[in-house]
Amino acid sequence: MSGILPSIENFAKATAATAAGLGTVGVGLLFFGQNYLIYPSAFPPGSRTEVPTPIDFGLEYEAPELITSDEVRLRCYLLAQKKDLSNLGGTAVDLPEQSDEEYAASQPIVMMFHGNGGNIGHRIPLAKVFYMKMRCNVFMLSYRGYGHSEGAPSEKGLQTDAQCALDFIRAHPFLSKSPIILYGQSIGGAVAIDLASRNAHAIRALILENTFTSLPRLVPSAFPFLGPFAFLCHQKWDSASKVPLIPRGIPILMLSGAHDEVVPREHMLDLWEIVQKRTHADKGAETGTVQNGRRVHSKFVEFEKGTHNDTCVQQGYWTSIAEFVQALQ
Repeated sequence: MSGILPSIENFAKATAATAAGLGTVGVGLLFFGQNYLIYPSAFPPGSRTEVPTPIDFGLEYEAPELITSDEVRLRCYLLAQKKDLSNLGGTAVDLPEQSDEEYAASQPIVMMFHGNGGNIGHRIPLAKVFYMKMRCNVFMLSYRGYGHSEGAPSEKGLQTDAQCALDFIRAHPFLSKSPIILYGQSIGGAVAIDLASRNAHAIRALILENTFTSLPRLVPSAFPFLGPFAFLCHQKWDSASKVPLIPRGIPILMLSGAHDEVVPREHMLDLWEIVQKRTHADKGAETGTVQNGRRVHSKFVEFEKGTHNDTCVQQGYWTSIAEFVQALQ
């Protein structure tokens, strides 16, 4: 993993500006154009036109174009597993009786939902860890109004996009058989929670990093002097009310940066408390439930030095995810 981590660290530094939208959302509440501040898809500059591709990182990929129920075209990335990744610096799996498609179908698929700035190309180093080190299939959703996708972002729009992506995977010729794991960072965590709350039958697990209980609640906690204006925030993303709708048989891994300067850590702690109540477990760092005869776990991991954009490069981050994913199989 050492060869991949430097590129992830560069990713974290290069996308530090993804916090800009949430960092200014309180001010945006005073204006009707809050969507432009909550979803700064053109920031950093060039994000709507310059979208790195997996091949830039040595990864073969497909680029499915999805058409949503409201006729918006989304341009996404799909990394389907192959038995032999030695040409990419990986390993080969000795399963002569299986085709590449059969092998891919037996592996989990991670649906990636990114933060509110930048584009999916900026997150390819993260996808590469899932793909190369954990042997997961990876689907990278480009929200409407982001990267080369059409349309303009909004809460309803992103919810529609996520549903379209899930429907695509569930109808895929062979990946429809893969267990689905949702991975969401920041506002992407809210997208993942919403999708799971409406499609619990199709989801195997969630991985959430530095996300919030709701956007209106984020305003008074991050900007106390603007608290009275929180009611102007029409983009709700009310994850706190949706987590209880996710059955306790779906484990949730929560990854929190203790020094998150954008989303106060109390949001992740409060969501974790809701997860614990959902699982009817005693308070602690880990909760368990039995599914398909095996014990799976929801878990909260906090990274003492983690901030909003660099939690993914903290020591133990990828180990925690790898252990969680392994336990699901």
